[in-house]
Amino acid sequence: MKAVLLDAASLGDDIDLGPIRTLVDDLDIHRLTAPDQTRERLEGATVALTNKVVLDAELIESLPALKLICVLATGTNNIDMAAAERRGIVVRNVAAYGTASVAQHTLMLILALAARLPRYQNEVQSGAWQRSDIFCLLDHRTLQLAGKHLVIVGSGVLGTAVAKLGEAFGMRVTFSARPGSEADDSRPALATLLGEADILSLHCPLTEATRGLIDGEALAMMKPDALLINCARGGIIDEDAALAALRERRLGGLAVDSLPSEPPRDGHPLLDALTEPLNLIVTPHNAWITPEARQRVVELTADNLRGWLG
Repeated sequence: MKAVLLDAASLGDDIDLGPIRTLVDDLDIHRLTAPDQTRERLEGATVALTNKVVLDAELIESLPALKLICVLATGTNNIDMAAAERRGIVVRNVAAYGTASVAQHTLMLILALAARLPRYQNEVQSGAWQRSDIFCLLDHRTLQLAGKHLVIVGSGVLGTAVAKLGEAFGMRVTFSARPGSEADDSRPALATLLGEADILSLHCPLTEATRGLIDGEALAMMKPDALLINCARGGIIDEDAALAALRERRLGGLAVDSLPSEPPRDGHPLLDALTEPLNLIVTPHNAWITPEARQRVVELTADNLRGWLG
């Protein structure tokens, strides 16, 4: 049985592929695969392993030997699921592989914004501390987390892990109702929580109900010193509106780990704004990348392959 890994670079060079290799006769590994290379590389393969390489309907229909698609991530938006179903191809993804990694990254962002770290680092680099009349800098009002209200959108394993860390810092944690399903959810709707949130952390999938969830109207309801954290997907917040609120001091801090288009080859306003004296952090979609999390992706994929083999 032949398996083809299309984008091994997304896992890193320090990950052991042994758990997958032992289950197949031949594992063909490609660091990256361009769209015009995908069909040739998957020719004759029984199993396709992909993180972000797109397998569309035309491609799937052209691969009669393909029986299983293993997605090395939770999202399956790069797979034409309807085409796979028509062909009887099984699609398996992985979940909960980076819970601890993403949770600690989220807390890091919260702590950094609460301490106004981007602002103070900028001032140290510019020499403001060296010129200070007193022993410290006090220009930017920081936020003590104990006693503050952390509102979380998304109560899955990630949101729950962040909640536990928040509680360990003495924060009061509230989960909002699932966006789009408020009528069937006993938890408070997000709109009723925005005005009292000191920190808003997003851990929900990008769906039609969550696209643009935190827009200009939502931002206007938030406290002017509130912190907004997005370790979910780009597009859940209106980044332009959030940046405007930050510049106009209607938002206390903004941190994102993802953007709508990745990598952002055409740039993005948030990236341009990093040179400004703002309480702003942009990380390159790397909340999940601890070695433990990346190895777990391989182990869970091997489990999927083993389960399919029976």
